[in-house]
Amino acid sequence: MRRLVAGLAFLAAVALAAPAYAYVGPGAGFAFITSFFFLIATFFVAVFSLAVWPIRFVYTWFRRRRALRHAKVKRVVVLGLDGMDPQLAEKWMAEGHLPNFKKLAEEGQFHRLRTTFPSVSPVAWSSFMTGANPGRHNIFDFLSRDVRTYLPTLSSAYIGDARRTIKLGKYHIPLTRPEIRLLRKSKPFWVVLGEHGIFSTVIRVPITFPPEKFNGVSLSGMCVPDIRGSQGTFSFYTTKKWDSDVEEGGVILPLTQNGETLRGEILGPPDALLADQPEMKISFTLRPGKNGAYVLKLPDKDVPLAFDQFSEWIRLSFKASLHITVSGIARFLLTRYQGEPALYVSPINLDPERPAFAISHPKAYSLYLSKLIGPFANLGLAEDTWVLNEGLISDDLFLTETYLINDEREKMFFDALDKTKTGLVTCVFDGTDRIQHMFFRYLVDDHPSLRGKNGGGRKDAVLDLYKNMDALLGRTRKKLKKNDLFLVMSDHGFKPFNRGVNLNSWLLQHGYLALKDGAKGGKWLTDVDWSRTRAYQVGLGGMYLNVRGREAQGIVEPGEEAAALRRELVTKLSGLVDEEKGKVAINQVWESDKLYTGPYKGNAPDLIIGYAVGWRAGWDGTTGVVTPHVFEDNVKAWSGDHCVDPREAPGVLFTNFKLAQDEPSIMDIAPTVLHQLGVPVPGYMDGRVLTEK
Repeated sequence: MRRLVAGLAFLAAVALAAPAYAYVGPGAGFAFITSFFFLIATFFVAVFSLAVWPIRFVYTWFRRRRALRHAKVKRVVVLGLDGMDPQLAEKWMAEGHLPNFKKLAEEGQFHRLRTTFPSVSPVAWSSFMTGANPGRHNIFDFLSRDVRTYLPTLSSAYIGDARRTIKLGKYHIPLTRPEIRLLRKSKPFWVVLGEHGIFSTVIRVPITFPPEKFNGVSLSGMCVPDIRGSQGTFSFYTTKKWDSDVEEGGVILPLTQNGETLRGEILGPPDALLADQPEMKISFTLRPGKNGAYVLKLPDKDVPLAFDQFSEWIRLSFKASLHITVSGIARFLLTRYQGEPALYVSPINLDPERPAFAISHPKAYSLYLSKLIGPFANLGLAEDTWVLNEGLISDDLFLTETYLINDEREKMFFDALDKTKTGLVTCVFDGTDRIQHMFFRYLVDDHPSLRGKNGGGRKDAVLDLYKNMDALLGRTRKKLKKNDLFLVMSDHGFKPFNRGVNLNSWLLQHGYLALKDGAKGGKWLTDVDWSRTRAYQVGLGGMYLNVRGREAQGIVEPGEEAAALRRELVTKLSGLVDEEKGKVAINQVWESDKLYTGPYKGNAPDLIIGYAVGWRAGWDGTTGVVTPHVFEDNVKAWSGDHCVDPREAPGVLFTNFKLAQDEPSIMDIAPTVLHQLGVPVPGYMDGRVLTEK
């Protein structure tokens, strides 16, 4: 029965011409679409699809046959392993740990893959899909800044309120859809393929939210929010007093105790239909069960929980005004904190069967996948790195959660390989990135996060990860057809992150940035005196000038004054030494207008920072805190990174064919795939065709 429903949903997904967006996006609450209405709509679309299926089949068959008449291959498969590092791959291939990667390299080729400036995932994956430099696709970092307020904004998507509402007593009813807009520009190569009649399946490629219309199906990746509108907020419930703030990524909430019963409330999204938008909540109790376990009692279900074992995905239904329901999914983990039972609740993902807004194209594709494999993680950054950073779960539990998500992704990927016989299949696995971020400390001598700690941990976690991906590669190759073009690639490599650099603090010390009188330098640059500030840092890879006429309170004159200030900062920051360590912390700084070409290069940071291996923008610097010190040890579990000099962090490229070009770039993949499938390469693409001289 499940496969029948999945089949109907898949027909609906392929048949729908456009995703059906819900009315309100995250950050402004939700105007709610219930699963009832969505499933009814899906049912009728599926019935209609079955009725017209013979006509569509004949039409599609002829269109695809015509589309592929110039193709050199019938199918291209791109397996993305976010963050896979070439130096580690080379080392472990030589030591015999990665036989499938070694075999693929011998039969085809293995190259280091040049990444983007800066070497951060949103920028690199955007260049992968568009074949263009950031000046053409408009993504320059994870974060940008609002020139009116100087506050950080998400670089890839804009999510705004409904522009028109009507007030009916205590209710505010939206009359228009809020704007949910993708800020990445240029066309992904699968959109170009679709314009030529070639079908694609695209799974979890970063910077694909909100999903775009094209001839194919897709599931969005990085930047899909959770049900509360954040990029991932966990909850941790404890009976103990919490003495410090959680820095990022989560909230600590109370468990009240009455005898053996523990009580708490799960926080949901705001009720956007009410003027004061109160948070919706679900009450729960935890009671001792059998054999040392507990029972989590929710309003509509009981969930047995054993210590240190993740639950399955549990559907949570939040009751809003006017009898409207918002549905999400979360995993629960019963653990201990200071010897007492505690409860971890993962960020609440959208319910893929009835998402409040589209996370796939068409919208029914997420329903299809859910019916096929069950509920699945769909948050953009699904692996919860922050709960490990805060020391609230163990290394083992983080790895368990990450591999559970990895297993879901493999099922989606293999289903795509089975269903998509011609055209393109591309899927990105994120676990390679997340595990290296959190476990690189074990590959580094005397990492600050491990000082004073005796043993424990998962010292082989990164090696085990690479072995796991090698096994995935072996299973993937068994599913490939004889003449498939196959590429395995990563967006960047990985390096240790030992020391943080706060460039706002450096700017303060050298007179380029000023604080308000008596201020101490609080979060998000709120204490900065913009009338006396000429430069500031936002994001992981860049620095901005406070330009008159561009920033709301700009004081640097555009033109020669700004150009002279850029040159001055490049000179002073390139080769900057961390005096405590006696080593260079910044290799080089670049003026962005010399790196980028295209219509959007003016949106880039004025300067791009190339940190030396071992250094990165510090935690305080990325949250806009101005501290007395420029350099500090990184004591968090997040101990590996790639936000360094991009020349130090190339990705990998494995192929089952020979390349005709040397030193491939991540921008070369899009034109190469188009060329192999017989589609002309658009003029805006900067990349080269790797199979042609």
